[in-house]
Amino acid sequence: MAYYNSFFLLLLITLLSSNTIQTEARYLLETTLPELPNYQLPKPELPKLAEADHELPSLTKPELPEIPKLEIPELPKPEVPNELPKFPELSKPELPKLPELPKIPELPKLTFPEVPKSP
Repeated sequence: MAYYNSFFLLLLITLLSSNTIQTEARYLLETTLPELPNYQLPKPELPKLAEADHELPSLTKPELPEIPKLEIPELPKPEVPNELPKFPELSKPELPKLPELPKIPELPKLTFPEVPKSP
């Protein structure tokens, strides 16, 4: 039980010291950095374009040629027969017969010998 207590104590000290080291390092960095002057740079401006004296002509809508509609010729409907044609009968293939497995010989019934009773 003492092993677990010492392990958790070591873990607690490690976590606290690592946090302390990080905060101290951050404090040292913040105090040693000099403050940079805040220079105000001029903001870039877009150049003004000269206004045009005349208006652009409106574009006319182009006239597209009319495409003639193609006439689809009507095809006669095919006649569907009511009965399907009969196919010729094929002879059934003959499968080879499996050889007969040998029969397991019957074992004779074993009887227990009778032991004579001793008086």
